[in-house]
Amino acid sequence: MSAGAIVAIVIGALIVIALLVLLSRIARRRRERRIVETRRSEVATAHRDEAETRIARARVAEREAARERAEAELHQQRAALHDRGLADEDLDREHEQVADGRFVREQRVERTERG
Repeated sequence: MSAGAIVAIVIGALIVIALLVLLSRIARRRRERRIVETRRSEVATAHRDEAETRIARARVAEREAARERAEAELHQQRAALHDRGLADEDLDREHEQVADGRFVREQRVERTERG
């Protein structure tokens, strides 16, 4: 075999090896890119799920706060009626509730029952 043929075979082999290395790097980059995209999707989904959970809890808390505000306003209105002497028929019963601490206790019982 002539020296030119040997050089051509060696150059051809080097080209084939270089192509194989290049193709394996390209394949590895694609695989890594797919892994990163999958992780991104999983993490984004987890964040969305957590956001939905927290939004739902916030809505429940907002409803609870609105209910508490309404109860507070009711107590304010009852106080105003008592101040003006317009709820004297309930005076004895409500005085017992205040003396026994039932206003506080009733609220705690309601919360634990909902709870």
